[in-house]
Amino acid sequence: MNIDVAVIPAAGKGTRMRPATRVVPKALLTVVDRPAIQYVVEEAARGGATDVILVVDPGVGELTERHFYELGPLPGLEDVQVRAVIQEEPLGLGHAVWTSREAVAGRPFFCLLADNIAPPGHDVLPALAAATDGRSVMCVRRLSAEFLDRYGVVVPGQWLSDTVLEITGAVEKPGVENAPSDLGLIGRYVFGPDVFELLEGQQAGYGGEIQLTDAIEALAATDRALASVAPGDLLDIGNPPGLLEASAVLGAAHEQYGADYKILMKALMEDW
Repeated sequence: MNIDVAVIPAAGKGTRMRPATRVVPKALLTVVDRPAIQYVVEEAARGGATDVILVVDPGVGELTERHFYELGPLPGLEDVQVRAVIQEEPLGLGHAVWTSREAVAGRPFFCLLADNIAPPGHDVLPALAAATDGRSVMCVRRLSAEFLDRYGVVVPGQWLSDTVLEITGAVEKPGVENAPSDLGLIGRYVFGPDVFELLEGQQAGYGGEIQLTDAIEALAATDRALASVAPGDLLDIGNPPGLLEASAVLGAAHEQYGADYKILMKALMEDW
């Protein structure tokens, strides 16, 4: 399936990244030579999206518009429209996705969480688009036990191939004792517009927030959800250790700076 619209929930106060996010929105924190959100928009564009909707906090939409357009289109994004919609209240990830409903306008769409960046050469959106048969598709990976209380986890159903399966449910951060599997949601999805009907009026769930995982549970319970298993994880820039890791991985892979960066890191490691 060709999917030409992507939703990137990028709101939130970034409390795990304080004090850096006291003034700078977390989506605009720099990783090597560009703000984090640009990596995610570029990933969406590589997946075929030409219309990218950023869900941001009040006051951030103008900043993102300035970044993507004030000095002209960014290289590689000339044919991509990037626009912002505002999540007026921080009511949860599910509410953030619901906020994009009018901009999505009844189309199937990619959903990419802004806290996660795909490592170079490890895009998952093409696999998600290839897996859908009209049903929504969740990207998952196998988790070790210590991560089962940090991710939403799906209930597996019938396997359709080595990497694609039907799912019959989903649970937000269940922990080891309550996890229905080791297949965790990692922040990349293909949704049909029917997800907005489920999010409409959805009650707060885990953590007192409107959870996207609860909408996935409702999709799965009515045979409207698949999962595609990725071989590895994304880079999590939502906390300081993750930002350091992402900077190292993306710095080493950078076309212009990578060679010098590797030399620098090798020299530092020898001195330590």
